[in-house]
Amino acid sequence: MKIGEVARLINGKIVSGNLHSGKEVNHAFASDLMSDVLTLDSADILLITGLANMQTIRTAEMADISGIVFVRNKKPTKEMIDLAEESNIVLIESASSMFNVCGQLHHAGIKPLF
Repeated sequence: MKIGEVARLINGKIVSGNLHSGKEVNHAFASDLMSDVLTLDSADILLITGLANMQTIRTAEMADISGIVFVRNKKPTKEMIDLAEESNIVLIESASSMFNVCGQLHHAGIKPLF
């Protein structure tokens, strides 16, 4: 599924990386613990998190994550958006809970990593 389709499916708003919203993602991982994200052995995944800080973007860079969905109405800062743009990472804001977003994406065919 394309990241732009993910945003539409979860009623999210792309706030960064609209040019890269055509990237395909087949797997997602949900976590607020960036140390868990760093253990992933997969590329081009979607990260679902409620942790909105610079460390989230830095972790996504290191883990080769294509897009981040910020749940529970978390908003990335301008600095986060700028860094995501430099790193070609799509940022999506969602008002939904992590549980709801995960369920919607799983129902639509996005696979978990584990």
